[in-house]
Amino acid sequence: MSRTGRTPRAPVLKVCGATTPSDLATLAAAGADHAGLWHGVPGGPAELTADELTALAAAAHATGVLRPVLVTFLGDAAELAALARGARIDHLQLHAYQPPSTVAALRRALPGAVLIKVLHLRDGRCQERPLIRAYERAGTDLFLLDTATDDGRIGSTGTPLAAPEALDVVARTTLPFWLAGGVRAGSRARLATVAAHPRFRGIDVDTGARDPHGRLHAPAVRALARTWGTARAPGTAPTGRSRG
Repeated sequence: MSRTGRTPRAPVLKVCGATTPSDLATLAAAGADHAGLWHGVPGGPAELTADELTALAAAAHATGVLRPVLVTFLGDAAELAALARGARIDHLQLHAYQPPSTVAALRRALPGAVLIKVLHLRDGRCQERPLIRAYERAGTDLFLLDTATDDGRIGSTGTPLAAPEALDVVARTTLPFWLAGGVRAGSRARLATVAAHPRFRGIDVDTGARDPHGRLHAPAVRALARTWGTARAPGTAPTGRSRG
């Protein structure tokens, strides 16, 4: 059984793209559970150096409530394992098209880590559909459903994901999943059938957690936590950090 297979009391809220300790303080105060830290995302607006990744991971741990997640397009398992160990990060999100062999190598190198593999939906079809079972056999703990744009862009595109398309992919998997793809506080009703699925474990947000200037915005994060009923939503009892 997956390490993430037990149903938590509430789904988690992961917010991507923190680049400063102030960003992390905002997320911690507003009710986020996980902070996505980018490394190995060429041209990404939130890209961090290895040293910056390590420093921000430490800052996330220091909040006592945020769990850092390494979000990456890198495919070298040895390099990723070394980064994760050095930064004390135990959640790794493979956000590009890394093959199942990369997942398997990471599982051998980091047996206690939570490995998150993104499944990309483009025009309603999952690009990794033929590989889903191979990813599961390789040691994936959690899938993340996200959209790819018509021009091939992936990661924090803000492009909405349709509920029937998401559920079609979920039906082909056996693992818990997070939901991304243009998630906002106002999209909870539209995605209610996905959120009601017994293997739904949380949401992953970037654009929907920002103000019109692109800055991480505490009111937006609080609204997401409250509307989606996530683990640290305002008004809920304090809990420890979730593993996902």
